[in-house]
Amino acid sequence: MPAFAANLTMLYTEMKFPDRFSAAAKDGFRGVEFLFPYDYPADEIALRLKDNGLRQALFNAPPGDWSGGERGIASLPGREDEFRRSIDLALTYAERLGNRRLHVMAGLCPDEAEKEARLALYTRNIAAAAAQARSMGVTIVLEAINTRDMPGYLVSRQEETAAVCRNIGADNVRIQFDFYHAQIMQGDLTRRLERLLPLTGHVQIAGVPERHEPDSGEIAYDSLYDLLDRSGYEGWVGCEYHPRATASEGLGWMAPWESRIAVRP
Repeated sequence: MPAFAANLTMLYTEMKFPDRFSAAAKDGFRGVEFLFPYDYPADEIALRLKDNGLRQALFNAPPGDWSGGERGIASLPGREDEFRRSIDLALTYAERLGNRRLHVMAGLCPDEAEKEARLALYTRNIAAAAAQARSMGVTIVLEAINTRDMPGYLVSRQEETAAVCRNIGADNVRIQFDFYHAQIMQGDLTRRLERLLPLTGHVQIAGVPERHEPDSGEIAYDSLYDLLDRSGYEGWVGCEYHPRATASEGLGWMAPWESRIAVRP
């Protein structure tokens, strides 16, 4: 049965980041994810996880100059050495935190004419990252991000990330299937998930269109949760949404699925 993990980048934002771990644990979560851990020593985060009985479900590899607008460097020509070093750093954190899923962002490609070459570079870099990660038991996950929230992102459709996974052919390269992004770009979530579940290594949820709690809007989440259960998916489901008020106040949507919070894959 899939288990919900609190995304500490988006949830509990009224608190400082180190305090969000205990807040998530008090609300019953047993897993957490977030974008980037690199502003904090790995040992400090590891202690927060241990003290609060939490598992690290996922985080992202360094994305380049995030504040300057970069959204990953895996497809950027001339950045191969920097990319390799970024994976080295991410795997150091992964080992310390007991993390087994690493999201590697592709980067922006505003010129459609460059897309084919960028996809080829992205594929080569991801293959190299997967080889680095294999001995540590870490799976690289790839996410298609919608063009409304992130214009120019290299991969915006689930089948694009699936194609990269298949072209690499490594068992530790998988899709990060984010229902929010997939609904905005494509819809038909049930059939698409059925087709791509064998390649899916992580799942994320949010309401559409506002990206609030997954309790209203366009997506019938109860049906998708049931599909995940029937499929035998045993990974985490990341709660990557912006609460309407505070995270704790908005967790009523989870009541029917409360037993899933405590499941620890």
